[in-house]
Amino acid sequence: MSRHRFDGLIAGLGTAEGTRLVVGHWPASPLGAFTDVMVERADGHRVLLAPTPEVAEFVTATYRFDDHVLTPVTAEIRRNARLGPACVWSVEAGPLRCTFTTGHRTALGALLRSIPRQVATSPAFCRLTDPPARLVGLRTAGTAGNGRREYYGAHDVHTVTSLVASWDGVDLGPLRPVTPPVRFGFGSTPARPSVTSVTTTILT
Repeated sequence: MSRHRFDGLIAGLGTAEGTRLVVGHWPASPLGAFTDVMVERADGHRVLLAPTPEVAEFVTATYRFDDHVLTPVTAEIRRNARLGPACVWSVEAGPLRCTFTTGHRTALGALLRSIPRQVATSPAFCRLTDPPARLVGLRTAGTAGNGRREYYGAHDVHTVTSLVASWDGVDLGPLRPVTPPVRFGFGSTPARPSVTSVTTTILT
């Protein structure tokens, strides 16, 4: 099987309106640097916002969507001196506009930081941690179908503390937990809005 490794950040965000967002920011990947957004609307409709046909083809072959949209996707991440170590993300993707702020490292993030990254991101370790991860509603190894195996090697987690988002100019309301869980693959993001530093390995 071919091995594809994506290194970056995944932000999981819920809104009061019911739309849930999963922003993937990938500085290093087989497809080059890119950002994409997986969206599940309040009615359950799942949409991928992808910047190139290559990204759309790979992601839709790995995860499940009802629709996908090819559109420029930009993500600006900047430090906020007033808020200490916090970062402010500004994301634009087709009908979506959102700005959110990260906060402190979580207890899970501190634990993950104590594990050597080479170990934490290996598929073998992801298989080992998948059973306990299921106990809290997460997955670190599995498949969304199409014969592709996926491994999520997280190595840091920070909270998200605020969000301003709109869809086609309509305000989605303030930040809320990612509930119900999103249904793009075999697992969801944590219910608590957060940004996870992760290495995703996909076998095709």
